[in-house]
Amino acid sequence: MEDRDTGAGASELGASSASPGPSGSGTAGWQQRRSTEPRSAAGQAGDAPHHQKGNPKKRRKRRRGRKVFARDETQGNRSPVPGQAAPALEARQPTAPAISPVAQAPRPEQGTRRPPVHELPVFAALDLGTNNCRLLVAVPTRHGQFRVIDAFSRIVRLGEGLTANGRLGQPAMDRAVEALKICGDKLRSRKIRKARLIATEACRSAENGVEFLERVEREAGLKLEIIDRQTEARLAVSGCGSLVERDTQGVVLFDIGGGSSEIALIDLTGRRSPRLANHIVSWTSLPVGVVSLAERFGGRTVTREIFNAMVDDVAGRLASFDGRDRLSHLKASPNFHLLGTSGTVTTLAGVHLDLERYDRRRVDGLWMDRDSVDRMVERLVGWDFQQRCANPCIGADRADLVLAGCAILEAIRAVWPSERLRVADRGLREGILSELMADDGVWRNDGRGRQ
Repeated sequence: MEDRDTGAGASELGASSASPGPSGSGTAGWQQRRSTEPRSAAGQAGDAPHHQKGNPKKRRKRRRGRKVFARDETQGNRSPVPGQAAPALEARQPTAPAISPVAQAPRPEQGTRRPPVHELPVFAALDLGTNNCRLLVAVPTRHGQFRVIDAFSRIVRLGEGLTANGRLGQPAMDRAVEALKICGDKLRSRKIRKARLIATEACRSAENGVEFLERVEREAGLKLEIIDRQTEARLAVSGCGSLVERDTQGVVLFDIGGGSSEIALIDLTGRRSPRLANHIVSWTSLPVGVVSLAERFGGRTVTREIFNAMVDDVAGRLASFDGRDRLSHLKASPNFHLLGTSGTVTTLAGVHLDLERYDRRRVDGLWMDRDSVDRMVERLVGWDFQQRCANPCIGADRADLVLAGCAILEAIRAVWPSERLRVADRGLREGILSELMADDGVWRNDGRGRQ
């Protein structure tokens, strides 16, 4: 099952909001093992442009304006030898838990010129969620932004059956491992300066979550860390900082996931910090997402009564959130809005735009007013399963999940009514990249990194 990628379609992404400091899950180093096989030309997304004679200013201009797109996930990948485990990404600091791989690549030599893409430090972020496995590889560009040079995304449904059994199922784990092998090949094919590989709710709540990640390390050569819910909420905020405009006073940012939904209340009425995560005044993580809710109530055949029951279930969970009123003084402000980062809101946006094919460039950053959101939810609730499958922005992989996501969205809108919703086709991976690059200092000295 293939998933549209949420980051590979844009040549540059904003990354203006890194974390306010280290969280409980620190980073330890790893020494990357390079493959001895030569890389094919098809796998060189983001390599240096051809050197041509001519005016050097024009050459620099072309280099800065060059768009880099993600290579196809089937190209340039080398699977491990059957029956042989891929080499794990090892920790260089044995005294610290090796939970986030970090490779130290040679830094560019000091100079006055801006390094070409192939000389810039490379950073990577991987997010293994309840529904998706996603990877982004990027290089820093101008201050607060980065360019995606490789990406991978696949629906693996790791949390399938977790709600009923409390454990990750064998078929689900097999799907995830196969996707992670591809990610491992991509990471080992590059000189990665720093990376962070995370797992969220499925591995966090499953009885065999840690056991599964040990298998991932053996078979895919990747060492993932299970992050807590607070870290997950903060990373979602960090990934969306550039979509919060300067005149904004308050934001409720939500990330509707497969197994959990993170909500952060952000107050920007005081002196604004460059790091949006510094302005979180309250947050919660609901132990419910599109996969878990759809498994409990059904996702294929969803009547109006079933949909309302799903909304009521989420509303009951939100009622116990003590910090939900921390932005009450801003709800009536025209500079208050919702910001959604998830497949649910991007799907709604795609249906709203009546896209014949999902287009991230048109969806990411889109504003939707209250009436537009109402119409789209009503439209989806009125469709049967086959109609949802037929829509190019939903498809068969999401047709049984999208209404559960809409129910979570409706419960959130009831608590924090707003005239405007901004759609973000970005999230945890972008937040990880933001934090890694900011902490490494790559945006200092005009983007040349620390010298």
